[in-house]
Amino acid sequence: MRKKNIAHIGLGYWGKYILRALIGMKCLRTACDFDETIITETQRQFPDVQYLLSYDDVLSDAEVSAVTIATPAITHYEFTKKALLAGKDVFVEKPLALTMEEGKELVALAAEKKKILMVGHILQYHPAVIKLKELILSGELGNIQYIYSNRLNIGKLRTEENILWSFAPHDISIILMLLEEEPESVLSFGGDYITKGTYDTTLTTMEFRNSVKSHIFVSWLHPYKEQKLIVVGSKAMAVFDDVSEEKLFLYPHKIEWRDGNIPVAQKADYVVVPVDKGEPLKLELMHFYDCVKQRSNPMTDGGEGLKVLRVLSLAQKALIGNKI
Repeated sequence: MRKKNIAHIGLGYWGKYILRALIGMKCLRTACDFDETIITETQRQFPDVQYLLSYDDVLSDAEVSAVTIATPAITHYEFTKKALLAGKDVFVEKPLALTMEEGKELVALAAEKKKILMVGHILQYHPAVIKLKELILSGELGNIQYIYSNRLNIGKLRTEENILWSFAPHDISIILMLLEEEPESVLSFGGDYITKGTYDTTLTTMEFRNSVKSHIFVSWLHPYKEQKLIVVGSKAMAVFDDVSEEKLFLYPHKIEWRDGNIPVAQKADYVVVPVDKGEPLKLELMHFYDCVKQRSNPMTDGGEGLKVLRVLSLAQKALIGNKI
């Protein structure tokens, strides 16, 4: 039986999904939000939970050994730091912080306190992404040449953070994980059409060693939902489509050269790649719980969060001078 030693902070849209997963895992001790109305609404759906309005009350509870944080990004640094100083392990939703200086401070503090620090880069725990990494490592795709992603929707418009910081961390994290390296250069441009100063759409490019390139297109001004990541290899192409019922596809297209200098595409039927079943959020939180219990390093630890934060910071800097 799992010990109920985790407190969850933040009961907004995504926070309620985390709450439900922790309840299902039977490891939730208490939940906290700073809006009494939100707590009242949540209590109707999840009545058998102890709710608190005070973060300090959560951190002073000796039975709480770890916290999960799903609050607005601007609060991540403050809430994570307070939890680490209180001797708690921390799972914090992306991004780790809003500046490299804050991120580095949190990573150093976690190391000093010997506490687990994990960042919510959920797609690294997606069975289809794990399988995609296996395809790359096995050589089935050949040499990786290009990776690109579209994360698009017409949905919840935010004013507290732009689309780059809201959507792009998912794909940045995946691409860095698949290539096992950081980019040598990052460029980005975008447009702020709804709220001036808050980007609604951005296109970010990254260049890696060995001429590997990638781009990430994110927007919440799109007529339909699309969440695709495509890996182009010298032998085959793979598509991770998180909106499709079947999540992973392999396209064994080949390029043949005629007369020695004319490239001709030889198309082939796609193959659905079978993947393990499992809800990514639950798999992610189970990983955090296991790391807390075993005192092991998470796959998306603070160091990994810093790498993503570096790319976000470089992209944000580029955006300032490159509006559409």
